[in-house]
Amino acid sequence: MTESSYFMPSEWALHKATWLSWPHRLETWPGKFDPIPAVFVEIISWLSSSEEVHINVLDEAMEREVFALLRNSRHQQIRMERIFLHRIPTNDAWCRDHGPNFVFRRTAGGVEKIIVNWDYNAWGEKYKPFDEDQAVPERIASLLQLDIVFPGMVLEGGSIDVNGKGLLLTSEACLLNPNRNPSLKREDIERELGRYLGIEKVLWLGDGIAGDDTDGHVDDMARFVNETTIVIAVEENPSDENYAALQENYKRLQSYTDLSGNQLKVLKLPMPSPVYFHGDRLPASYANFYISNTVVLVPLYRCSQDQAAIAILQECFPGRNVVGIDCSDLVWGLGAIHCLTHEEPELDQG
Repeated sequence: MTESSYFMPSEWALHKATWLSWPHRLETWPGKFDPIPAVFVEIISWLSSSEEVHINVLDEAMEREVFALLRNSRHQQIRMERIFLHRIPTNDAWCRDHGPNFVFRRTAGGVEKIIVNWDYNAWGEKYKPFDEDQAVPERIASLLQLDIVFPGMVLEGGSIDVNGKGLLLTSEACLLNPNRNPSLKREDIERELGRYLGIEKVLWLGDGIAGDDTDGHVDDMARFVNETTIVIAVEENPSDENYAALQENYKRLQSYTDLSGNQLKVLKLPMPSPVYFHGDRLPASYANFYISNTVVLVPLYRCSQDQAAIAILQECFPGRNVVGIDCSDLVWGLGAIHCLTHEEPELDQG
């Protein structure tokens, strides 16, 4: 891959803010929307204890409603002065995928923060309309007065994870799916990731977890927790439908190295007990955690593996408070905490 003038920081690098899109599409949580706003309030309250939180809302009425919910929150850690609402309409709440991909661009004059606006097609045009979601990065770039570039390739934020040192995790099931970029081959996709994100090596996993409508987003499977360590969800029950795919991905990761040829450290995360709603398997995974400046938010599913997952991740982030959020209702929308959040890195002025 050729050297790029663009660079995407890791998620644990310093944030200026976290971006979210307020939920409003009832069809995303059919028959179970009522508890969802309260889960958002809990997530936002923890994030506001760490950094600025920017929330996209549809209109003035929703802005008033959301402010009221936040002001009346009983969560003691909430910091209202760090919460900002913007009238940027969306089709759905999954800001990880439709939100702005903030990167740094190196120029002769120094380093500047910009937005890379990947194409967005609602995971292979599964859910329509998606025109408002597709417009979110441009509207945020205009709001923040940031330059924006258009690679012309479909890419969702949940399909990639980076270590900030040239490595990127993704899955063949998603990025090589013909419903994303049918005209691009593996080497073409790697070239574009190198050009716009500063990636020098792509670590490919295989299939995703059961119930995932994104065709195998990596943020439900494996995540960098530092420059040389990856946690991966592994199913140990051979009769579970996730067993074969996750065991295969674990073996792949054990064979991968960093840019210097050193083997990466691979830690196992348990999978939660299967979560179903109306007989459908949901994509419940502890790998869908989000790293903010001072807190790591981890989805929990009311099962015995919850505390083991918290303990593993707390060891990975000794300088941060690892907090569990009950996502048993949230995951009925086929996503969890990482799917809802998108970090805005802070440009280091030093």
